[in-house]
This record gives sequence, C-alpha cells and structure tokens, in this order.
Amino acid sequence: MSSYRRGIASECTDGHGALGGKGFGRLVDDQIRWMSTKEAAEHLGVTLRSLYRFIDEGMVTAYKFGRVIRLQQADVERFIESSRIAPGSLEHLYPELKGTRADAHAGGAAE
Repeated sequence: MSSYRRGIASECTDGHGALGGKGFGRLVDDQIRWMSTKEAAEHLGVTLRSLYRFIDEGMVTAYKFGRVIRLQQADVERFIESSRIAPGSLEHLYPELKGTRADAHAGGAAE
C-alpha cells in the first residue's frame, strides 16, 4: 500500500479524518466489487426479471446510481448463502407413494 493510502486509511479509521468515520480504512484496503444487474443475474443463474423481483422484495441489496443499478458482489454472495436449502426441507416435493413397485409385485403374486 502506498504511503498516501496508508495515511488516508489511518486518518479515517481513527474517527477524526476528513472522511471521518470508523471503518472507512477498510473500504480503502478492500475494494468493493460492483456487478451490473446482467452480471449478477448470470452469476445467480436467474433472469433479469427474477433479479429485479429479488431486489424489490428486499431479498438482495442493490444500489441505484442515477439510472444504473449495481450490486455488490459480497451482497450477491450473502444472498446465495441465505438461500441454501436445509436438508430434509424438500420432502413435500417427493411424497412417498402408498404402494411401491415391490409391494405391487408381492401383492400380485399372493393373489
């Protein structure tokens, strides 16, 4: 890190700097990776329409700069992690059938 950036970071993290605020030094060191809505939708594997719905419903954070909407990659990654499916929560999608193929054969042979 250059001495200039180091000075800005230390000045801002002590809470007394011109840009004043604790934690700003972290922003100087860790660059924010911005994604367009198209990039974010492709990364998520969803349509733009679905992404806009996620944004509108507050499921993922987005920022509007003029007419341009951008998302932070870290926010998109958090959204992915928050969408993880817990094991055992999809049983309603594949209900057990009352009679299985093995039961049908056994029942047919006994008659």
